[in-house]
Amino acid sequence: MSFAISARGLARHFGHVVAVAGIDLDVPRAQIYGFLGPNGSGKSTTIRMLCGLLVPTRGTVTVLGHSVPREAEVVRRKLGYMTQRFSLWDDLTVTENLEFMSRVYGLDRALRRSRIADRIANYGLDALVKQRAGTLSGGERQRLALATATLHDPELLLLDEPTSAVDPQSRRDFWENLFALVARGTTILVSTHYMDEAERCHRLAILDRGRIAAEGEPKQLAHDIDATVLEIGCVDLLAARRALATVPAVRSIAQLGHRLRVLVHRDAPEPERELREALAAHCPDAGVERVGASLEDVFVAATRLRDEAGANERAA
Repeated sequence: MSFAISARGLARHFGHVVAVAGIDLDVPRAQIYGFLGPNGSGKSTTIRMLCGLLVPTRGTVTVLGHSVPREAEVVRRKLGYMTQRFSLWDDLTVTENLEFMSRVYGLDRALRRSRIADRIANYGLDALVKQRAGTLSGGERQRLALATATLHDPELLLLDEPTSAVDPQSRRDFWENLFALVARGTTILVSTHYMDEAERCHRLAILDRGRIAAEGEPKQLAHDIDATVLEIGCVDLLAARRALATVPAVRSIAQLGHRLRVLVHRDAPEPERELREALAAHCPDAGVERVGASLEDVFVAATRLRDEAGANERAA
C-alpha cells in the first residue's frame, strides 16, 4: 500500500509539556484519515508538524515522498491546509479571496480563471462572489475556505477541525465535497471531535494526550473494542446507576434516553449475569441486553480503560 504520510516516533515538547508523545502513523493515499480526540490531545500539533510549521522534538516524517521538515517547502506546494478559523481575508470579497490565493499558489492567468470559476460553481459560491468574506455565514465561510485551499489541486489536504463553527447541514455538505476530492485522488487528513464525522473516515486514529490510543477502520475498531457493551432498561435509572457503580467490572455508565449504556471489562466472564445480580435488589424489572459497540464506546474504552491500566501499573 502506498502512503501519503509516514511518521515514526513523532514527538513534540513545549518545555516540560509533552504535546505529542512519540506516535507512529501511516496515511494511505486517496483516503480520508481522521484524528479523533478532545482539545489538548495533540491533533493540531501533529498536523502542524506534518506540514512543516513545527519542527518535531524527535522522530521522522515523510510526506508525499519528501522528508519533513527538511523538504517542507517542496511539500507545501503539494498540499492544502485549512484551519478551524478558515484563514480568510474578511475585507476582501469571495472572488478577491480566490484571486489572491491563486496568485499565492503561482497559478498563471488562464489557470487562475478556470480554477476560480470551477470552485465558485462546485462549492455553491455563485450568489456570493461580490460579498465580503467577513459578512458570510459559518457554512459559507467554510465553503470558501475549502475552495481556496484546493485551488492548486493539492495531492494532500490537511484539515484541522474544519467544521467546528458550522451547522449540521453545512457539515454534511462539506463531507460530500471531501469525498468528491478523494474520488479525484486527493488524500485528506482531518481532525475532529465529532463522532459522526469520525465514522465517515476510511481510517481513524484516536488520540489521547499525545498518543494514539487506537487506530484502524471505524467498523473494525468497534468490532475489536476492549469491552463488552450492554444496555439496561428499567423504571428507576438512578437506582440502576447506583447499583451498577458497585460492580468492579463496570468501566463506564452513560444514560441514553430511557436506557443506560454500560461498558464492562472484556475479561468479565458473564457480564449479563453479573449486572442482573447487581440490579436485582433495587431494579427487579431491569432488562439487560448485549449490543454492538459505537465509535463513542470505542473512544471511551480506548481512553478511560487505558487510564485505569496505567494507574494499575503504577500501583504495582
